[in-house]
Amino acid sequence: MSGIIRVYRRDEDKVLHFREAWFDEDYSQFVMNHGVVGHQSSTDETDVAADAAEGLMDAFAVQCAEDGYAEIPDDQQHWVVAQYALKTKVGTDRDRYLEEKAKDALISHLAWRGLGIVDRSEFSDGKLNIFCLCPDVNKAVNAIKVCIRTEDLDFTKLSIGSATYGEPTVLKLKHGPKNATRFAL
Repeated sequence: MSGIIRVYRRDEDKVLHFREAWFDEDYSQFVMNHGVVGHQSSTDETDVAADAAEGLMDAFAVQCAEDGYAEIPDDQQHWVVAQYALKTKVGTDRDRYLEEKAKDALISHLAWRGLGIVDRSEFSDGKLNIFCLCPDVNKAVNAIKVCIRTEDLDFTKLSIGSATYGEPTVLKLKHGPKNATRFAL
């Protein structure tokens, strides 16, 4: 059984909606999460036996397809990179703590709003880069700013860049410190 089904559709007003479902083995629950991309979603949990989960996932996938929902291929999404300037080239233990805290916060914040996934993070040349794959750049940028502020994760050192999936190193600055004009990994 696959881990999660995540699908999207645009309504007649071009508003992007999402649905996702998964089986939570820890609680023996089938979980459905849905809403407008960029807004806090609604979640429904149903207690089920593990052997019934695959059938529910299949039925969910069929219903979503009938309702016009489909996966957005990676190549139609964008990279949004949350970047922190560091005091050293390779980072310190404090920076590694920041990396884990920021990744955890972003994973949750983006997921509950249908804004994508945290793909990976890396330290390079005095920077911490957290790569997110997102279906809507502007909403993801705003959500990342809100998340970092809410979690008190040093907003003043945050820059955010975005790029198309096919050109992940051609990043445009979307948010940064005053006087910043470009974004570089």
